[in-house]
Amino acid sequence: MHGYYREMRNIAVKKRTLFDKKAIKIIQTTCLSEGVNNGKRKNQKNMEYKILVVDDESDLREILQCNLENAGYQVDTAESAEEALQKLTPDCSLILLDVMLGGMSGFKLAEKLRKGLKNNVPIIFLTARDTENDMLTGFSSGGDDYISKPFSLQEVLARIKAILRRTSTPTAKAKIEIGAIEIDFERKMVTVRGEDIHLSPKEFGIFSLLAKNPKRVFTREEILSEVWHGESYVLDRTVDVHVARIRRKLGDEASCLTNRQGYGYCLVP
Repeated sequence: MHGYYREMRNIAVKKRTLFDKKAIKIIQTTCLSEGVNNGKRKNQKNMEYKILVVDDESDLREILQCNLENAGYQVDTAESAEEALQKLTPDCSLILLDVMLGGMSGFKLAEKLRKGLKNNVPIIFLTARDTENDMLTGFSSGGDDYISKPFSLQEVLARIKAILRRTSTPTAKAKIEIGAIEIDFERKMVTVRGEDIHLSPKEFGIFSLLAKNPKRVFTREEILSEVWHGESYVLDRTVDVHVARIRRKLGDEASCLTNRQGYGYCLVP
C-alpha cells in the first residue's frame, strides 16, 4: 500500500471527513486497503466511470482520489485548469473542479469547456466561496452542481452519484464478447473464434451500435442517423443490405442479430 494511504488509514478515527481550503481535518476512515470500505467491496458499477479531480491543494486531491477510488471510480487528477485541459479525455464522466485555482480559474475553465470546446462533461464546483452570487456564477458558467467547503465526503459521493445517474454514461468498454464473437472497438475489428470477419466501416458501425446497446431495438431510421450521420440519398433498404452481409459473415453466430418485424434490428447476447 502507498505510504500516504497507510498514513491516512492509521490517523483517521471518527465518522465524518471535512475539507477546508486551508486546513483539512480528517475524522473518518478515508482509505482502506484492497479496495474494501467498511467491509464492502468496491462498487463494480462505479468502475465504469472516470472522474477528473482538479484542485491546487495536493492533500485534498489525494484524499479525494483515494476515496473515489475506494468507491470504485477511475480517477485522474490535475493541479491547474491548464493541466486539466491536457488530461481531459473523451471518456471522462465528470469533473470535480475547484474554483480558486492559480492561473485560469475554475469558472473560466468551465466556460472554455462549454462555449469554446463544446464539451458537456458534467462539472461539480468545489469552493470556499459560498455566496449566492458565487453560486449563480458557477451555474451560469456551465456547472451542474456546487459544493461549498468545508464539505463531507458522504456529500461529495452522493452528489457525484446523483449527477452521473442523470447525465452520464459508463466509460465505453474497449472490447465486448458475445459468445464466440469479440468486438474490438479500438482496432475496429470483429472476430469469430479468433478469426477476423472483415466488416466494412458501415457494417462495423451497425454491429457496434447494436452491441453497445444489447436488446434495444433500433429502427432503420435510427441506424441511418447513427451510422450514416444524415447522409443524403441513403434508403432504408440500405440498412437491410448491410445487416444481411453482417449475418453472412458471422456464419453460425448470426442468430444473435435479430430482426423485430415492423420495428427494426437488435442484438441479443
